[in-house]
Amino acid sequence: MDKQTAPEAKSLRIQSVPVGRFDIDAFVEREFRLDGGTMFGVIPRVMWEKLVTPDDQHRVAMQTNLFVVKTPDGKHVLLDAGLGDALSGFDRKMYAIDTDSNMTAGLAATGLTPEQIDYIILSHLHTDHANGLFAGNPENPELFFPNAVHVVQQAEWDEAHNTNERTAAVYYPNRLAAIERAGKLKLVSGTQEILPGITVEQTGGHTPGHQGVRVESAGEIFVYYADIFPSKYHVRTPFVASVDTHPMDTLKVKKQLLAFCEEKNAVIGFDHETEFMIGHLVQGKKWLDVKSV
Repeated sequence: MDKQTAPEAKSLRIQSVPVGRFDIDAFVEREFRLDGGTMFGVIPRVMWEKLVTPDDQHRVAMQTNLFVVKTPDGKHVLLDAGLGDALSGFDRKMYAIDTDSNMTAGLAATGLTPEQIDYIILSHLHTDHANGLFAGNPENPELFFPNAVHVVQQAEWDEAHNTNERTAAVYYPNRLAAIERAGKLKLVSGTQEILPGITVEQTGGHTPGHQGVRVESAGEIFVYYADIFPSKYHVRTPFVASVDTHPMDTLKVKKQLLAFCEEKNAVIGFDHETEFMIGHLVQGKKWLDVKSV
């Protein structure tokens, strides 16, 4: 497998794939950096740095890749919301951010505005997946997507409002309150169909309420499992991020999901991969690998 180096700032990138009667457009909301050990967990640096090159502060290049699902009946569903621009100084330092979000430009490239998003399915509520929901002052934000129903697992909502020393840095209940105030929160539990052909399923692992999304139509399947498979390297079962609150659950569900994706020849969306946003599984010499669609 080729070694992946940290990219320079890029212009907006789009990747699209049809799934039966659905269309899925992916775009890079922004680039950021995070500690390499955070992403690769128990995998020694001597192994993971053969795959990605850390900078002088041991951080690796990452992206927030977002996915717009366009349904046959004209609904627009956004999968996760990235980091956005309603960021504190702490947020910018934590994620090594020094540029503006591509959110508006990315949506425009798919032919949409924030007002045209009907649903947002949140895999979980960590800052790098949910903060793009907000605009303005991060201490008292407004909703960036004023008309969207925000779909969250009940267990994840509870986790975000009952943090501890390990999780407090990545949840902002004061910002999340804007969703409730607007009456735009939809809490679900377990597996549930949100719209015809679009189903969420609670995976746990990364967080107790982490959820994935399946889009199924005409025998074709697209899946988005977010931080269960944050990059193409994480389809290797031992590669589990150190921030996962229940890593053994991640390992268990990862095996189940990989078997499902192989059996169904599913197309996979990757939330933090820097080489591409949408790919499919192929068999490598030792591990499963991923190729761009």
